[in-house]
Formats: sequence, C-alpha cells, structure tokens
Amino acid sequence: MANARPVIGVLALQGDVREHAVMLERAGARAVPVRRPAELSAVDGLVLPGGESTTMSRLLETFELLDPLRARIAEGMPAFGSCAGMILLARQALDGRPDQRQLDGLDIVVRRNAFGRQVDSFEEDLDFAGVEGGPLHAVFIRAPWVEKAGDGVEVLARTPGTPEAGAVGARIVAVRQGPVLATAFHPELTGDERVHRLFVRLVREA
Repeated sequence: MANARPVIGVLALQGDVREHAVMLERAGARAVPVRRPAELSAVDGLVLPGGESTTMSRLLETFELLDPLRARIAEGMPAFGSCAGMILLARQALDGRPDQRQLDGLDIVVRRNAFGRQVDSFEEDLDFAGVEGGPLHAVFIRAPWVEKAGDGVEVLARTPGTPEAGAVGARIVAVRQGPVLATAFHPELTGDERVHRLFVRLVREA
C-alpha cells in the first residue's frame, strides 16, 4: 500500500463529514462515507468526525456499527478521531452519560467539554509532533482534553502552558497510539491538511 491511494472512510452519522472527506482527498486518499457494517469492512482506515459524542454513540448502536468498529480497531485498523471522535476512541470519558459507549481504541481518559461551552470556543497555534512546517492552527469547539494517557500513548500536542492560560494551559490535545490518532480540535476546519496527511501515512504504513 506504500504507493497506493488508500480508501479511508468517514463515519457519516453526524458531524463534519464533508469537511473531513475534502481534506482526505487533498491528502492523497480516496474518501468514502461509512454508515453500514459492509461499508466499514471495505475501508483501509476510518475518520470519526466531531459532533456530539453521546449521540454518535447511540447512532453507532442503531446502525449496528459499534461492535464491528470495535473489532476492526482491535485488529489494527487505523482510526482518527477529532473532538467527539477522540472521546469515542478513548477507553474512558469523564462527565459523560452513563449509557455512553466507548471504542477502547486509545489508552486515554478524556474529559468532555473540558474547555467549556460553545461560547468558550477558541483558536490556538500548537506545536504538533510528527508534522513539519511550523505550528499548527487549531480550532477548539466544546473540546475535550486528555486527562490521563497510558504508557503506550504518544502525546503529540498540548495547549500552551503560559501563565495567562491558567487551568487550560499545558493540556494534552493530540495523541497517537500505534495506528490510532486523535485530536481534541478540528483540523478539518482550517484548510491545513497536515494532520490528515499524517493519518494517510499511518494508513499506508498499516
């Protein structure tokens, strides 16, 4: 697959599906929507977009995708979750509903809406390990952060740890564990496809 154009699905139940598809195409993949188990079985990797994590969790069950998706991730399928997608990929989510289901794709504990409500959305330039070209502009919308990361998890980005940042400074907002990648922010909204290029590379390597 090193020189092939990988087929990467975008979970098309809610969220920024079209925006992720555009970025994946620009990054060298063929993007397809995924709503059914048969569609999931045909892709080389999957993007879980932003949205509302509890709603997405229920929709995964409704569309009979929860168990097949868990199985494919456990088998080594690359996955990339942004915002709500990060929450779903975590082994545990704090401040969530009791019936929220997790995909256990990353050994992390996340806190939902950690940076505040919709009105507290913000943008920030981040140093992001694994991508070249300088700081990455990140858009945070009702974003989570990683409260705890296991030993096998690589931290790729944190919010700036400045005195002005206070409690939201130096928070983990991007991680990788093997072929699974997650960001607390929305790289699909900035026009900068470097995070998607990183994911496409992970898919090719897998």
